[in-house]
Amino acid sequence: MAEAGRLEAIRASMVFHAGFRNRHSKTAVNAVSLAIGGAKPTITAIVGESGSGKTTLANLLLGFLAPTGGEIHYSGKNLAAMNRAERMTFRREVQAIFQDPFEVFNPFYMVDHALMTPLRMFGLAGNGDEARTLAENALSTVGLRPQDTLGRYPHQLSGGQRQRVMIARALLLKPKIILADEPVSMVDASLRSTILETLYKLRQEAGISLIYITHDITTAYQVADHVYVLYGGTVVEAGAAEAVITRPQHPYTQALIDAIPSPDPDVPWHLEEATEEKADEASIAAAGCPYRPRCLQAMDVCAGDPPPLYRVDGERAAACYLFRQGAVVSAEEMARTTL
Repeated sequence: MAEAGRLEAIRASMVFHAGFRNRHSKTAVNAVSLAIGGAKPTITAIVGESGSGKTTLANLLLGFLAPTGGEIHYSGKNLAAMNRAERMTFRREVQAIFQDPFEVFNPFYMVDHALMTPLRMFGLAGNGDEARTLAENALSTVGLRPQDTLGRYPHQLSGGQRQRVMIARALLLKPKIILADEPVSMVDASLRSTILETLYKLRQEAGISLIYITHDITTAYQVADHVYVLYGGTVVEAGAAEAVITRPQHPYTQALIDAIPSPDPDVPWHLEEATEEKADEASIAAAGCPYRPRCLQAMDVCAGDPPPLYRVDGERAAACYLFRQGAVVSAEEMARTTL
């Protein structure tokens, strides 16, 4: 029996086509399998540099894009096969928080509109007074004073306040999963910890699972239980956050960690070494490991078939031929179990 409230990508791919007769194509997400939610609420981070496919994967998980390969399931049901009632349930139970909260608001409406509209759409409030009470409670939950927030326009709030209003909006619908796409990248450093703490409490106090999409591996370490590392639209390492971030195994994950500046000015950053290309990428065929052009440990075997995910230990798997002595982790296992 399918587990309720579980969001799964099963070998999901997204290929974009452009040009005359779609002669040009770009694979943004390549056969990604993962699972979030279910009986036990968790925080799962999806980490990678710009262009790694994080936002495209988010749009697939939210049903904004239909995958060109594979499937997205919620509570065991393929999103593409859902009827109207099932899709409405999915829309209510899987909520999103985006990078730029200002773009989400209509500047002609007060922020009240963003809070009241979903309550009316899903019939969650009997009347206007009940809707306002629910909105006030949600704002208080995320650390905002209702009397200082309601009745104001988006431009009258700070970036951190707008982001917390969007978290409150998501909470109003009592979701099972919240997908947060770079939720703290456009707010002051002083507010990042406040917003991340708010998101962290959602799992602890409300039992909500969180998908945290970020390029900042440091904040992923602070809040996540599990981490998926994306490169070129492919999962290159996955597992428990503690294991992946403190003892990275894939060369790309190691490069991400090495690129984090040390607080000690005498410690070199190694940024150039971490991103150095061993050869001209244009001269290397598209086949093989996607990280091969930049990998300092590339081998002849890396030019053949792309590496599958190999189990490195009980806590993680890595898509690298350095670990080909380990067992292959299937897409189905990745989607239905926790490493």
